[in-house]
Amino acid sequence: MPLPFLTADRAFDAADDVALPFDDRDRWRRPYRPGPWRVGTAAIWLLLASYVLFAAVIIALTGTLPSAGVVLGIALVVIVGALRLLRMGVWVSAHGLRHVGFLLTRTVRWDQVVAVRTVQQPVRWFGLPRTVQGQALLLVRKDRAADDVPPLMTTHNADFLGRPQAFDRAADAVEVWAEEYRRGI
Repeated sequence: MPLPFLTADRAFDAADDVALPFDDRDRWRRPYRPGPWRVGTAAIWLLLASYVLFAAVIIALTGTLPSAGVVLGIALVVIVGALRLLRMGVWVSAHGLRHVGFLLTRTVRWDQVVAVRTVQQPVRWFGLPRTVQGQALLLVRKDRAADDVPPLMTTHNADFLGRPQAFDRAADAVEVWAEEYRRGI
């Protein structure tokens, strides 16, 4: 009895990332999956948080409750940071485009979008100051100059480092959403 869900040689559907026709287009969705670097970092943060939570329980049982509360607060901050790290990225819906950063979220309505395009330019490696040559997905808005926009996503961020095909698919998906909804307005 073959178990196709357990085998590595089964054929993967190319339409895994495509929204189903009955899906609600008004819901915010990320048109790509989070990358392994982002998921791995969040997993390590959550592992660290589990150790800190365990330490909070030990401190609560053997020490003072205010000390345990402080350690519990630290664990909760680490958990919220890990969840926020997983939420980062580009999200689209019929309402507009949302760029979720670690501390800041920017939402742009489709009627404010002039173009969404992929360009070859120096990009930051993992968001650090060091730049390397790569591709970036840029959002050109009506109320800003075309050269004054930060990239939405790059080939060298935590979602796409080492996965150029995934970047191409995600950039194409965001460009298609933008083209479809800019025309509809």
